[in-house]
Amino acid sequence: MPLRVIPVLDVKEGRAVHAVAGDRAHYRPLVSVLHSNSDPVALARALQVQLGFSEVYLADLDAIAGTGLNLPIYRGLAELGLSAWVDAGVRDVSSLAPLLDAGIPTILVGLETVRGPEALRAIVETVDPQRIVLSLDLHDGSPLIADQANWNLKEPEAIAEKALGLGVQRLLLLDLARVGLGQGIGTEQLLRRLALARPDVEITVGGGISSVGELRTLADAGASAVLVGSALHDGRIGNEELTHIFSRSCPPD
Repeated sequence: MPLRVIPVLDVKEGRAVHAVAGDRAHYRPLVSVLHSNSDPVALARALQVQLGFSEVYLADLDAIAGTGLNLPIYRGLAELGLSAWVDAGVRDVSSLAPLLDAGIPTILVGLETVRGPEALRAIVETVDPQRIVLSLDLHDGSPLIADQANWNLKEPEAIAEKALGLGVQRLLLLDLARVGLGQGIGTEQLLRRLALARPDVEITVGGGISSVGELRTLADAGASAVLVGSALHDGRIGNEELTHIFSRSCPPD
């Protein structure tokens, strides 16, 4: 299977923002070569039309912070026919209803927000596990764990294995300290170990991608998909680089 490349949009207060190193308080409106302003739905349309993507990853930073969901943006993506991966700060089963009502195909459950292993177990027992991706959220390699979430584990690999034992079938490895810096994802060794130990698990990686060469390396390391944000929006990775190399999750002609 070719590596899937999935574009990223980070949204705060209804606008797309440039995510840098996980410092969300200082994110600024996104400036993209693909569109003239930071309207998330217009940018998603540009990703679809100009680069041929049919999926998009949306980090709803307001929802992650607990200040409300950007539901009009979710609807806008659906109206474009885009298959959305949405991280909306899922904490437990009670967080699922608006996402299911909105028809979100892929729901991210972030380590930084989910209220522990039992909450995660209940989520994967409530929703088709193929619709759930556990985002193994890290900062400089250390797990970001929600307050009062009792994992009793400190190593990312051990948390991943625990999650897989709870019924999770899809993982995202994401070191927030690397996001937007173009210095690599920082989780390559973790990717290699997990891919070798669990070849049945879909593993997506992201954060800090700057070149097609990195994508090739990550594909060789066992990644099923890679999230790419800044490098698409500033033009380092464009249509020429993507054409005939990687799957952009486009439907066949």
